[in-house]
Formats: sequence, structure tokens, C-alpha cells
Amino acid sequence: MIGYIILGIVVVLAIWIIAIFNGFVVLKNRAKEAWSDIDVQLKRRYDLIPNLVETVKGYAAHEKQIFENVTQARASAMSATGMKDKAAAENQLSETLKSLFAVSENYPDLKASTNFLELQREITDTEDKVQAARRFYNTNVRDMNIKVESFPDNIIAKSFGFKQMELFEMAEAEKEPVSVKF
Repeated sequence: MIGYIILGIVVVLAIWIIAIFNGFVVLKNRAKEAWSDIDVQLKRRYDLIPNLVETVKGYAAHEKQIFENVTQARASAMSATGMKDKAAAENQLSETLKSLFAVSENYPDLKASTNFLELQREITDTEDKVQAARRFYNTNVRDMNIKVESFPDNIIAKSFGFKQMELFEMAEAEKEPVSVKF
């Protein structure tokens, strides 16, 4: 009889450990999926930037330094690895885009261009999607980190090598929306 009780306790304990382990796997994969969503939106953003630069160049050819800055920031953002480097590169890219939009304010013909207006709309839409993807990622990372830190789940996390994940945090300047008023 005591053997059945011990066996029952072992089975319940095993089921509990499996449930916690599977919870970690689910949270880890959700965070990976959320990071993939960020990558998709950033790729879309990177693809739009050359078109935007070329459109603005046609109207503001003498603003060479701004075009170089945007191109360089785009290249840095595309090649960044690691959460902190990626966030810093994205901050820089957003700042250079803001300066490009600010320069375009000086060119009324550019602001009236159908192509420019469409690119403006696309970039604004993409920025919104990037923000939504960041929130989704950070929510999943927060849930994972809470589970990794919470008792008794932290025992299972340590046993199976689950660790806290980094949030995708932006600099204070990035928390302000990109100004695309025309």
C-alpha cells in the first residue's frame, strides 16, 4: 500500500515537472515567434528606406549628408546582432529618418508627390507594426522572465537551463513617435 502511495506521489511530481517544463517551452517559443515578427517588420522598413531616400533625392539633391546618414544607419541596423546592439542601431535609424523627414519639410513639391505620400504612409504603417511587434515580444519575454524567477518554477528553470530573456528596450528618444507630418 505504501508503495502505491509513493508511486502516486512520484507520478504526480513527474506530471508537475513536465507541465512546468512544457510551460517554459511554450513561453520560449512564443518569444522567438515574437522576435521573428519584429524581424519581418524591420525588414519591411529596411526595404522602404531606399525608395524613400531616392524619392527625396530627386527633390533635395544637395542634402547629401542626410542621405549618407540614413544609408549608413540602415546598414548598421540590418547587420546588428544581439538585443542591445539591435535596439541601439534601430534608435539611430529612427533618428536619421526623423532628420530626413525634417529636411523634406523644406520642399513643397516633394510633400505633394504621390510617390512620397505613399512611402510616408507605408513607413508610418510599418512603424506602427514595429511598435506592436515590440510590445508582443516584450510581453512574452516578461511572462518568461516571471516564470523563471517564480518559486517553485525557478527550480525547474535552473535544472533545465531556462534563463531570463532580454527585453527589446528603446532609448528615451525612440519612445517619441517618428514625426511624418507633411
